[in-house]
Amino acid sequence: MLLVGIASVPAHAETIRSKQWHLDAMGAEKIWKLSTGEGVTVAVIDSGVDKNNPDLAGRVLKGKNLEPNEPGDEQTDYSSHGTGMAGLIAGTGKSGGGDGAFGLAPGAKILPIRMPRSGKTGSQKDGDLRFNKKASVAIRFAADAGAKVINISMGAKEGSPQLTDAVQYALDKNSLVFAAVGNSGHLGNGREYPAATPGVVGVGAIDKNLKKIKMSQTGPQVDVVAPGDKMVHACGGKTGLCETGGTSDATALASATAALIWSKHPDWTNNQVLKVMLNTVSGSTTGEKRSDFIGYGALRPLRALKSPGDPGPADVYPLPDLAAAEAKSPSPQASSPASTGTGTDKASSTPVADSQESGGKTGLWIGLGVAAVVLIGAAVAVPLVRGRRSA
Repeated sequence: MLLVGIASVPAHAETIRSKQWHLDAMGAEKIWKLSTGEGVTVAVIDSGVDKNNPDLAGRVLKGKNLEPNEPGDEQTDYSSHGTGMAGLIAGTGKSGGGDGAFGLAPGAKILPIRMPRSGKTGSQKDGDLRFNKKASVAIRFAADAGAKVINISMGAKEGSPQLTDAVQYALDKNSLVFAAVGNSGHLGNGREYPAATPGVVGVGAIDKNLKKIKMSQTGPQVDVVAPGDKMVHACGGKTGLCETGGTSDATALASATAALIWSKHPDWTNNQVLKVMLNTVSGSTTGEKRSDFIGYGALRPLRALKSPGDPGPADVYPLPDLAAAEAKSPSPQASSPASTGTGTDKASSTPVADSQESGGKTGLWIGLGVAAVVLIGAAVAVPLVRGRRSA
């Protein structure tokens, strides 16, 4: 069954690219005729990014190392997770003689910022304090370094004014911050930060059956959803390829989507890029503008590039959480984005099923979750052995 609003590309047996179903579903080949993310820098705040991965050759910039106790620097990945996120964003497919893994925005550059390894402190509270301190430094560095997009596929159970201030600093510098909402939706489902921090775009995950996966957390912090199930991409390790899943992966694709839009419209502000992302999501079958399961809906980069709708005013943040925080509302209720319009293409009216029983079905795409305490996407990555390339 073809996904509504998503292009299809014929699969070629036994190639790495043929295993990247999410790119086919999103219409990557058509997307790349319009934008590759060239000219946009995406900061990956994570475990480091391996600059030697052949699918990321020439994509990884010098960044910042906030983990001096691990060998190497920010261009060295201590867990392969950060490299995986970078691969989903900017993989070039050049490994294996051209049979490598692509990212959604292969023209983008990656600014790696290596965070401390989680689990090194004695308590959750200590870990959260450390995360908030280092993440705040990382966000500010990314914004100062000119990263238009900041990807944080990590999280802590508690936020802080320090973290909130860092996010606002990035927004003031014309950056967008995307963070994974977490993978304990089937367990405690507690909010995680910075996804729940005002001004951060919280990203959930949906599966190949067009449903919100059980692990993807729910709540007012969910702004959008994106693919994350059985994601094949460049990563660390011997093979340089992995299959993973989670809200981490979905967040990387959200960041890549922003990079694609910004590359095509370099004069737009962060508010306008985000507004177009919201303009072109797949909506809910219930008629709700937003739900705690899929947020405002599933991202559609091809539609955003072809029929962006009104980008809105340059200086108005299109999600309600910043205004709610400024009003010091103790429990702000989610509301529709400021002046959110609808796309102009035929797929814009396609509804999305969204219910607790169905897991939040959405007419767009995917995401599987793998739980972790601080490093949200720190799942066991399954290394892939390269198959025979077809002629």
